[in-house]
Amino acid sequence: MAIKAKEIREFTPEEKREKLEELKRELMHEKGVAAMGGSPPSPGKIRQLRTSIARMLTIMQEEGEQ
Repeated sequence: MAIKAKEIREFTPEEKREKLEELKRELMHEKGVAAMGGSPPSPGKIRQLRTSIARMLTIMQEEGEQ
């Protein structure tokens, strides 16, 4: 499930950093599965993860948390 901007803005700065690291780890795992030739359980998951990471970074930059 994609994270919405409204939800991200409600997080504390520490929660945002933790969630960002979690999303990055999950993306690395999904890319690893795809690189080894395995088919991911949901094909749109990599795109959704990348979008969520970009959204998180954008909001953090807007709020001056980077």
